[in-house]
Amino acid sequence: MMRANYKMQRLFVATDLRTGSKADAAPEAVNYLVNVLRMKDGDEILIFNGRDGEWRAVLRFESKKKLYFEPVELTREQPAIPDLIYCFAPLKQGRLDYLVQKAVEMGAGILQPVITQHTQVARIGIERIEANAIEAAEQCGVLAIPAVREPLKLERLLDEWDPARRLIFCDEGHDTHNPLPLLESLPKTPLGVIIGPEGGFSDQERQRLRSLPFVTAIPLGQRILRADTAAVAALALIQATIGDW
Repeated sequence: MMRANYKMQRLFVATDLRTGSKADAAPEAVNYLVNVLRMKDGDEILIFNGRDGEWRAVLRFESKKKLYFEPVELTREQPAIPDLIYCFAPLKQGRLDYLVQKAVEMGAGILQPVITQHTQVARIGIERIEANAIEAAEQCGVLAIPAVREPLKLERLLDEWDPARRLIFCDEGHDTHNPLPLLESLPKTPLGVIIGPEGGFSDQERQRLRSLPFVTAIPLGQRILRADTAAVAALALIQATIGDW
């Protein structure tokens, strides 16, 4: 796939994109393009919707507060959604924002919040997670925006998990420190990864995860990592050894 053009501004739009179409800009996008970037009628931008690839488009103003995008050229074809399910226990808001953004950058295809015994967040803002996923895609040249699923309790997630998909469990209590031999020994199959909450998984949850034939437990080194740091470390290891890097 052609690499992203990082010299041009990129923006997500909700409407379908094709030659001869018109994509209206949301009010917040108008404010950003006009008042922050000082863009003018006829300026060019890259737009995408997660379905129709990336397009070079021209800004057209209908008024000072209303503009639309006129797609003129397909610059990158739409790729497939990465076949990686990222399961995570929700964190407090600022750290959750970071976790979601980094998961998108690292190639997650589905974002699955998971409620564990030690999860401390009572309410999960799905719309905010979706907004952070879009923002990360805009900034990093990602075209396939991950789907955000409704939260599931860990027990239900494991009961309903497809056993043909390997689930990599980042286990802070693992006996070894080096995850590479464990990852490199796995076959190339569809993948999922699960990261626990602040405080980690309970002993009961760890025992359940370790008992399942489709789960592979890996360590993340000898240091204790925060949950959001563990997310980045785990995805980097997995993508570099058995993922799409």
